[in-house]
Amino acid sequence: MGPGSHRLSLGLLLLLPLLPDCFGAEGRLAHRLFRDLFANYTSALRPVADTDQALNVTLEVTLSQIIDMDERNQVLTLYLWIRQEWTDAYLRWDPDAYGGLDAIRIPSSLVWRPDIILYNKADAQAPASASTNVVLRHDGAVRWDAPAITRSSCRVDVSAFPFDAQRCGLTFGSWTHGGHQLDVQARGAAASLADFVENVEWRVLGMPARRRVLTYGCCSEPYPDVTFTLLLRRRAAAYVCNLLLPCVLISLLAPLAFHLPADSGEKVSLGVTVLLALTVFQLLLAESMPPAESVPLIGKYYMATMTMVTFSTALTILIMNLHYCGPSARPVPAWARTLLLGRLARGLCVRERGEPCGQSRPPESSPSPQPPDREAGPPAGPCHEPRCLCHQEALLRHVATITNTFHRHRAAQRCHEEWKRLARVMDRFFLGIFFSMALVMSLLVLVQAL
Repeated sequence: MGPGSHRLSLGLLLLLPLLPDCFGAEGRLAHRLFRDLFANYTSALRPVADTDQALNVTLEVTLSQIIDMDERNQVLTLYLWIRQEWTDAYLRWDPDAYGGLDAIRIPSSLVWRPDIILYNKADAQAPASASTNVVLRHDGAVRWDAPAITRSSCRVDVSAFPFDAQRCGLTFGSWTHGGHQLDVQARGAAASLADFVENVEWRVLGMPARRRVLTYGCCSEPYPDVTFTLLLRRRAAAYVCNLLLPCVLISLLAPLAFHLPADSGEKVSLGVTVLLALTVFQLLLAESMPPAESVPLIGKYYMATMTMVTFSTALTILIMNLHYCGPSARPVPAWARTLLLGRLARGLCVRERGEPCGQSRPPESSPSPQPPDREAGPPAGPCHEPRCLCHQEALLRHVATITNTFHRHRAAQRCHEEWKRLARVMDRFFLGIFFSMALVMSLLVLVQAL
């Protein structure tokens, strides 16, 4: 080791006692600055040199998280970072007199703070002061950053639920200082969303800021405030899967009751089952929605579907009465036979088995009675003459009785078949009508999700 190395080591040994003084100089200067600033300072009075001068407060809000949106109670809970900046005329110093120290951080309870609160708060508890520090600069500028969990009232409009968008305003202003004493300004045109945590139910479209100056009935001086309007749009995927799609499928199932055979005995049971299922979903929806004058879109869809199912069940009962018309029923009216069994049956392709579509069934000709064979052998009777008139008259009476009975039976059977055919035509007609209504209503609601 050479002589130069010995001289360097000796210099370091001589400087070691001076290092604690160098490292502790900033701390001692900060303590001296703190004692000088707060020797005659009070946080009870507004820190302005001229009492007629208004103190400007700049407000900046950063949205961090949407904690809860209570639609029933119309309360919005947010986690915000609130930054307030103002100038304190009594907290200034020369940085050169304190070793270049230009800023210090001190507890916020030591300095005067503006009484800016949330006007439309919906919390029963008194606002608690955040125990955070303030940054104090040498020119008197004070910056106070504090986190806050706010519960604000928000008018929720659920008329388009679950495809609705909400506008919730958060109004901040001074509670006791008017505009001549404290002026509130917003920093920037909107709140910051840089640190926002995405919400699973709501999509944030923006949070613009707007300054207003209002005069209230209690006071003559104006009061400025800053309103941050949170623009929200609901994420409807979960509601579509859990509430809307089951209702759509059930509504498309309801018209199929007209396609069930009447002899199955399940036509009315299907309609009643569908109606009960829709009622259950309606109750689930009513539990989550606030009681309001405006009915949600999905609620309107439920009511329209339930009304349609009710009418379809009632029509099914009437059609079953037509189907089970007995032999003693009156014949089908002529206009119904022409319009319904003729044109409408061909248009709806209602045909008998083996009958081609679009053609009406040819009218059945009633069988005419055949005269008895006079060449037959002599009938048994008291008269042994084969051509005795008594035998022919008795035979004709028996044949006429059998023929009339057969005609009556065939007429009653034909009347019964016509009523059954009429019931099938009405079933096919209402199947198309109600299925089209259910499909159109479902498409109108699902289009809102696009």
